Amino acid sequence: MGTCCVAGCGEIIVNEEEKYFTDSEGNKHAEGDYISLDGATGNIYGEKIKTIEASVSGNFATIMKWADKYRQLQIRTNADTPNDAKQAYNFGAEGIGLCRTEHMFFNAKRIFIMREMILAKTVEQREKALAKLLPMQKSDFEGLFREMKGYPVTIRLLDPPLHEFLPTEEDEIKKLAKDMKRTIKEVQETINELQEFNPMMGHRGCRLSVSFPEITRMQTRAIIEAGISVQNEGIKVTPEIMIPLIGDVKELKYVKGLIVEEAEKVLKEKKTNLKYTIGTMIEVPRAAILAGDIAKEVEFFSFGTNDLTQMTFGFSRDDAGKFLNDYYDKKIYDYDPFQRIDEQGVGKLVQMAAWCGRETNPKLELGICGEHGGNPASIEFCQKSGLNYVSCSPFRVPIARLAAAQAVLKGLKI
Repeated sequence: MGTCCVAGCGEIIVNEEEKYFTDSEGNKHAEGDYISLDGATGNIYGEKIKTIEASVSGNFATIMKWADKYRQLQIRTNADTPNDAKQAYNFGAEGIGLCRTEHMFFNAKRIFIMREMILAKTVEQREKALAKLLPMQKSDFEGLFREMKGYPVTIRLLDPPLHEFLPTEEDEIKKLAKDMKRTIKEVQETINELQEFNPMMGHRGCRLSVSFPEITRMQTRAIIEAGISVQNEGIKVTPEIMIPLIGDVKELKYVKGLIVEEAEKVLKEKKTNLKYTIGTMIEVPRAAILAGDIAKEVEFFSFGTNDLTQMTFGFSRDDAGKFLNDYYDKKIYDYDPFQRIDEQGVGKLVQMAAWCGRETNPKLELGICGEHGGNPASIEFCQKSGLNYVSCSPFRVPIARLAAAQAVLKGLKI
């Protein structure tokens, strides 16, 4: 995480056995050689190029001050680590609009405990594993709260299907079985049971909370305990707990009940107060349609336009690359709907949900946390649609600040 990547290098030829690759110009790069990647252009250079830390200074800083004078949208960031949060704050972010908690489970020590939790056969075994993850999650959240220095931090509960945390290679499966003191057959059966035909629409998001409420309780406790800890350091803390993939009001009420019950339990144990809010992602078309009813139960909506785009168009972002170029060539689509928001379809769902939500809850806060949050054209749409904030990756925060100001100067008033 945080490492530059250039994807889709189809012209590179990799020789795994001899440990080198050849680029499109025939240049050979062996294991151990330096290369440099330019994430903005996609260029690859066969040498070590000196880099400097990006900062907002000089004339650039002046332009950013001008932008902040005119913009009305808040600019938040998508950040899962204190380092990302710090970088975004230095670029002018006014909070975290999306913390993806699943990204906190993938290092070597944590993934083992996560797998222990997934392979548990009883609730008691699962809670025992979750108790080991609790202090780790708490520490992560404390770091985010400190770096944001009082700005809001929106934390999304566990979202991906559980099979994503399990190994797929035979050697890893054998090692996991040995470490867990299970048979290889038992582990393989669990992996097979959790495998999904369509993970994007499977056992994930709030559905995990319904099936495994103990996961939600652990994450809620970690958020609230972290908030109390940092608040006791004299730092203002504003945790926003976000429920993913809601499609039904009863579903929302159930998960919200778990959060409130656990949060109030922690506050009672610690004999203190902490203001927290509960919201949901609008990323399922049905949630957009039912926004008026859903808004009665929450304090904010965050539009997860990545999934909302996939579900509205009916194709996966991961697979669309196989045919979208044909659509561009034949003038069916003018642009990639995953890069710039589709105002005619997805955009209308966003606007409808925003309007219906505010009809039943006038104080409802509205934001966007999908990839579109860093796209200037999409930011203009968000301004026009009456959203309160956009959230984007740390290094796109300055672009978002500028685009938000330009949207106002074009006469697009909230």
